[in-house]
Amino acid sequence: MTLDEVKEAVAAAGLAYRGAFHPATDDLPEAERAGVGTLILLGFVGSGQWAVFTASPEYRDQRPDPLDRWSHRVISALARQFRAKPYFPFTAPLMPFVKWARKAEAVYPSEIGMLIHPDFGLWHSWRGALAFRETFDLPSRDVRPRPCDACVEKPCLSVCPAHALGGGGSFNAARCVAHIRRPEGADCMERACAARRACPIGRAFQYPPEQADFYMRAFRGGLN
Repeated sequence: MTLDEVKEAVAAAGLAYRGAFHPATDDLPEAERAGVGTLILLGFVGSGQWAVFTASPEYRDQRPDPLDRWSHRVISALARQFRAKPYFPFTAPLMPFVKWARKAEAVYPSEIGMLIHPDFGLWHSWRGALAFRETFDLPSRDVRPRPCDACVEKPCLSVCPAHALGGGGSFNAARCVAHIRRPEGADCMERACAARRACPIGRAFQYPPEQADFYMRAFRGGLN
């Protein structure tokens, strides 16, 4: 088995390869640590994987949590194929996915809290990870700097119609949800968060309306 074979299978399954790293002792709980040589992260980048998910039975069956259920099914199948162990950011055992993401790729906390990527901006996510016994040869880590540090105007901090952002990653979720539940919040619901759209990085990866609406509805519903 090679890393390229894993990447090909991941892409065929409808997921994006989101980097990999060789875990240190403190990257996994002691009970999960034995025999793990490489952790590979999987997710979405822009709208690249959206069509595969929307063609799935999970998306169409009208049951709760379609994306989580689809991710669990697809990533579990990859785990069986490669004799790896799957992990998910939405089910136990909960793992430090933010820490893992920062070791796997050049992602950094943005001015509005979400992790920002030099290419994808704020238009990406993680759906799971695979722990392999194999210690794959990995390319040198991407060490490009945090995009926010070179952004002088920081438009993301001044456009939020709910005034839910305070800088330094502070976020008033209740204020945001109150806004998107009102008619005047339709723009954020239908086109994605206004602050997210204001970021100049990765605009080519911005979610189309259907995808943006799906995520915003999930966010709104998860904060009742």
